[in-house]
Amino acid sequence: MSNFLVIFSNFINLLSQTLSWAIIIRVLLSWFPNLNQDNPLIQLLRSVTDPILEPARRVVPRIGMIDISPIVVLVVIDVARIVLVRLLQSF
Repeated sequence: MSNFLVIFSNFINLLSQTLSWAIIIRVLLSWFPNLNQDNPLIQLLRSVTDPILEPARRVVPRIGMIDISPIVVLVVIDVARIVLVRLLQSF
């Protein structure tokens, strides 16, 4: 595999890990409803995760009061990572 493909594969892995951790942190922070939503770090986290989570929330129904869309998104991110990395390794 060429250097470019290795670098691109590593980038895909890093991006998927970063997005996954951002979603996990967002979910954990949702358990604390009294957090200041004007905090710049929370706003950054929301600006990164909202474009990914909002479409999933429109498609994935809630189970009672539980929003399972983050779980679905995490699975989709991981499957996409696996497919892309394997596709790159085939070259």
